Amino acid sequence: MTNHSHIIQGPHQGQPVLLAGEPISHAKAAMVMLHGRGASAQDILELASELKQPGFAYIAPQAAGNAWYPNSFLAPIASNEPALSSAFLTIENILAQLNEAALPMERTIILGFSQGACLSLEFIARNAKRYGGVVGLSGGLIGPDGIARNYNGSLAGTPVFLGCSDKDPHIPKERVEFTAAILQNLGGGVTAKLYPNLAHTVNPDEIRIIRTMMAALISE
Repeated sequence: MTNHSHIIQGPHQGQPVLLAGEPISHAKAAMVMLHGRGASAQDILELASELKQPGFAYIAPQAAGNAWYPNSFLAPIASNEPALSSAFLTIENILAQLNEAALPMERTIILGFSQGACLSLEFIARNAKRYGGVVGLSGGLIGPDGIARNYNGSLAGTPVFLGCSDKDPHIPKERVEFTAAILQNLGGGVTAKLYPNLAHTVNPDEIRIIRTMMAALISE
């Protein structure tokens, strides 16, 4: 594993990373799963049993204190540091380890729910490359309205799915729509769905869409 000791070691370094599904050495594809605020790696892994997709290794890192960053995702970005950079480093390290195990980013789906979705979407915007897929469930890009979004690179056709309630108490629907537009401009193949009057949760239609995305990746 590459030594990242020259980078500030934030709160999430050294936290547990849970695994499920196929052993990484035998998997055809991987899914990195990022839990929400107040939840755990174990919680998000329960979604893997609903996805029921053979051939996948599931990797779920644990956030220190069960939160990837302390404040709202709409707060000034500096107010969520150094936890936010530490969370990005967690994802980078997992992707590097998967790559070393012959599961490159093109065969890896990054999925997050709620705070984990915000983290996933901001990460791929800042690190725009071809991924196997990206799923943001009840989330959007991080930071207040009106800040500069100087993202570089290209998602190169990466399938991106954004799902959220149109009345989500934590995620304004405008931020979901804004996120979809930004990721489309970065070259993502974006599908965004706002579900009428649902709670802050994962719904069966989202599960169906994710399973379709996973099956397409395995069959490539």
